Amino acid sequence: MTKIERKIYTIDAEGKVLGRLASKIALLLSGKGKPDWVPYLDRGASVLVKNAAKLKFTGEKIKQKKYYHYSGYPGGLKTKKISEMFAQNPAEVLRRAVYNMLPKNKLRKERMKRLKIEN
Repeated sequence: MTKIERKIYTIDAEGKVLGRLASKIALLLSGKGKPDWVPYLDRGASVLVKNAAKLKFTGEKIKQKKYYHYSGYPGGLKTKKISEMFAQNPAEVLRRAVYNMLPKNKLRKERMKRLKIEN
């Protein structure tokens, strides 16, 4: 087994659009830009994001987008607007966007461990 060399990318999120930045981060974490990429191995890089509090939102997302969480009990559906969540924790908004853009398989949790976000 060969040792995987992981590059560390530092990204400044100031003025960047949330979705475009999240898709770029997801590609770096999965390693799709590498010539030796295969879907069943985790050969991606580590990503450090700075200034997550200065992200930019386009359209009406900041007013209309909601996050849902269901407890499993009747009446247990909780909603939270993206504006509330961004005010409390901007890093969580970016983390959720990247998480949902990664492939839904066993490698997703390991890839997310290599994402570090600073406000």
